[in-house]
Amino acid sequence: MTEATLSQTAIYSARPTLRIAGAEDVRVTELMTAMKMEESEGGMSTLELRFNNWVSTPDGGSAELAFNSSSTLTLGAALSVYTGDAATPREIFRGKVSALEMVCTFGKAPELVVLAEDALTAARHGRRSKIYEDMSPADLVNAVAGNLSLKPSVDGLTSPSDTWAQINETDLSFLRRVLSCYDADMQVVGDALQVSARKDVQRGTVDLVLYNQLAKVRITADLADQVSGVTVAGWSAKDGSAVKGEATSLTNAGPGAGKSGMSWMQDVFSTRSEHLAGFAVSSNDEATAVANAALDQRTRRFVRAEGTAQGNALLRVGALVAISGISPQYDNTYYVVHAAHVFDMQGGYRTDFRAECAYLGN
Repeated sequence: MTEATLSQTAIYSARPTLRIAGAEDVRVTELMTAMKMEESEGGMSTLELRFNNWVSTPDGGSAELAFNSSSTLTLGAALSVYTGDAATPREIFRGKVSALEMVCTFGKAPELVVLAEDALTAARHGRRSKIYEDMSPADLVNAVAGNLSLKPSVDGLTSPSDTWAQINETDLSFLRRVLSCYDADMQVVGDALQVSARKDVQRGTVDLVLYNQLAKVRITADLADQVSGVTVAGWSAKDGSAVKGEATSLTNAGPGAGKSGMSWMQDVFSTRSEHLAGFAVSSNDEATAVANAALDQRTRRFVRAEGTAQGNALLRVGALVAISGISPQYDNTYYVVHAAHVFDMQGGYRTDFRAECAYLGN
């Protein structure tokens, strides 16, 4: 396996650059001392930036606060972050400043801490109760995205057509709940809400070799949550009949190769079925879809990798990471479910990630 080089230049500068209202701000970038951008499945990225808030005055005879009430870096400011090779940076975050903190410590220069969230922040503000009638999951996403002034981009999810109840939930928690039942994920890219079934997510593959670009990794194969089948039951509000669904085989185990967690569990502990309660399902097809999604999600969490790599803007939620150099059992392809892009003056730019795989190699 060959890793892609992070830069084509002899000297690789990976210092993140910042843009306010779409324009690069060199002063803000130079005063930044630390950055952490986190994203997970289910959407909404968060950002924390730290700045040196003490600079010399133009005459050089004194010092003053770098950021004050007239600064462009203020509450509500549109902020974007670019990382990777400074010659060809990639956007990893776009959102608005939601909080400012002033930190003053005796003997140190004052520090400004800036917190921001991406465009899904509107989806977590306030709760609502609403009924959506005769809609597929894709139709539902389109309707909610319209309420949030986001541009929906939905791949698949055209069935089943049903009535959906949002009861005292935020739009964010409502979408997460519905999409989880159909093994789908959502992420915001700019002002676009991208939604697709987990099996259809295409965000590229990153090769990582241990002790090259992959600085450290911990991989756990755990049978605690593995099952041989999942059942779901409910009733139809239309005619009062009982409905049920069952999953005993994988429909979307994700990337990788080897022996699945479900197969390992059956060999070690025999069969073990899990019944899910509390799901509002109104047809056999809907119950079966929920059962299939739950079984796939459990099995995909069989092998979990937590690692730190050299800073790479391509290591994002939904990307595949092909890890090698460990052992034949653990060298495999994993799906990234959490990424934290971190920069500071001590460790430089690095990416912490969590990824999962349904298989343990032979």
